[in-house]
Amino acid sequence: MPHSNIQPRTRIRAKILRRELTKAEWRMWDMLRGFRSRGARFRRETPIGPYIADFAWLSAHIIIEVDGDTHATAMGVQHDHNRDAFLLRQGFRVLRFDNNDVIFSGEAVYREIEVALKEYLFPASTA
Repeated sequence: MPHSNIQPRTRIRAKILRRELTKAEWRMWDMLRGFRSRGARFRRETPIGPYIADFAWLSAHIIIEVDGDTHATAMGVQHDHNRDAFLLRQGFRVLRFDNNDVIFSGEAVYREIEVALKEYLFPASTA
């Protein structure tokens, strides 16, 4: 008996994606690990229904997506719209960042994430 509604092919694809992070996804992962000491527990390439979230903090219902060029096409925009609608119905909040912003404006992205996660994070230590 399967323990969830995740299709086996989605699980396999997520496993492959965990091994093949893009440069922007690696940068984002480094940023998100900076929030661990404040209680954030993000996971990489996490299956949620028929989709795979780039980064998900499941208990807080937060998903962070790092978008490349394919997301700017008409088909990519429609796919993201459908995907975000599904995730919203599941109770998730989706934050999207462009690859270039993550790579070249990392501090601004970090601050935006920090503001979005504020209600879920432990206070930053002053030590």
